[in-house]
Amino acid sequence: MQNQVLVIAALMVLALMFLMMMFAKLFRKAGPHEAIIVYGFRGTRVVKGRGTVIFPMVESARGLSLELMSFDVAPKQDLYTRQGVAVTVEAVAQIKVKSDPESILTAAEQFLTKSPEEREGLIRLVMEGHLRGIIGQLTVEEIVKQPEMVGERMRGTCADDMNKMGLEVISFTIKEVRDKNEYITNMGRPDVARIKRDADVATAEAERDTNIKRAEASRESAIAKTNADQARVLAETLSQAKQAEAQRDLEVKKAEYLENVKRQQAQADKSYEIQTNIMQQRVRAEEVTIHQVEKEHEALVQQAEIKRREYELTATVLRQAEFERQRIETLAGAEKNRMIMEAEGRAASIRAQGEAEAEIIFKKGEAEAKAMNVKAAAYQEFNQAAILDKLITGLPEIVRALAAPLANVDKITIVSTGNGPTAGLNKITGDITAMAAQVPALFETLSGMPFSEMFAKVRMIADKSPKAVEETKNSGGTQ
Repeated sequence: MQNQVLVIAALMVLALMFLMMMFAKLFRKAGPHEAIIVYGFRGTRVVKGRGTVIFPMVESARGLSLELMSFDVAPKQDLYTRQGVAVTVEAVAQIKVKSDPESILTAAEQFLTKSPEEREGLIRLVMEGHLRGIIGQLTVEEIVKQPEMVGERMRGTCADDMNKMGLEVISFTIKEVRDKNEYITNMGRPDVARIKRDADVATAEAERDTNIKRAEASRESAIAKTNADQARVLAETLSQAKQAEAQRDLEVKKAEYLENVKRQQAQADKSYEIQTNIMQQRVRAEEVTIHQVEKEHEALVQQAEIKRREYELTATVLRQAEFERQRIETLAGAEKNRMIMEAEGRAASIRAQGEAEAEIIFKKGEAEAKAMNVKAAAYQEFNQAAILDKLITGLPEIVRALAAPLANVDKITIVSTGNGPTAGLNKITGDITAMAAQVPALFETLSGMPFSEMFAKVRMIADKSPKAVEETKNSGGTQ
């Protein structure tokens, strides 16, 4: 029984597969590039982009390609233009079956039983006939220069005939136009000659304009060069003058800076000495305080040691006789008093020593302050002769400082460009002499009094008697 069921199931599966195969053979699909023409007992219909069932023996179907057809249109006979010139034209046409069902049925009536070669031959004959008619209406110049117009006319002229065959012209392009009499070749010679003539004229005019522009540019360049040389000489002169002024200002600024530096340095040195003395006094006072604290700490340590020993002796004496205990307590008390007295004596000695050292530091600072006051009073009593003496004795140091950079020069290479007094080595010595000559001007700027007036006053002081000099100093100090 089970075997029979299996056999029946297998037969049913085979039957189903057979039916599906038969249905697959009956069902036909149309691709996007074709149309299926179905004809039979249900009439003629067009299937495009879908599928349909075709019943055998009562219906048939044939495919019609909707793809683009491209072929050459090149009549073997010469075509005559409106001018009577025989030309040979080669073109390419792109034609296809229109996509609407009516056009597909029309094309099926015309070409379904024909091969592709026969179909293209028929279409080519129609295209060549229309091309001959269009060429006869145009000149050679229009055909050669306006091939797009020929294509437009071909599409417009062939449209009706193509519609009758269910076709449409997608494009028509002329590839080549030639003739046997070299008409086309000679057609462009006048234009070539004219273009060549215009080019020669343009070249000559361009060369003429170039020469004129070159001459003008040379003249303007010469004028610009002359103006540039004049401006350069003027700029160099102004630059040298500015450099001289800047050098002068720099020297004056250097002198002022050195003066300020020395003044501030002197003030800083005095301030530093005063602060140093103050700090030394504070340090000594702190050291004395530290010593006192150390001594007091030692005294406390000694007291703690005494108490420890007292406790130790007390603990030991309790085991001995009462007499021995009293004797040891008496000795311990005496020892304690002695050590306390020694600690107090040492503390008093250290305190006295610290106070003495602080007094010495204070006296020393007071003496230095008085010395500074005396020195300041002496500076205030300086007369013009003393100030002049200080200034004159400082002249060599200033000149030596000005010439000091030359001492660090290992080698000097002199490039002389003239024979004047400011050329070669004379330039260096002249610069040093000029720098030294500016020192008196610097002192006159600092003192506010010309050197001649200073020396005149010095002579006046020197001519007086010592008493008169003393009176002059007193009167000057009073002022």
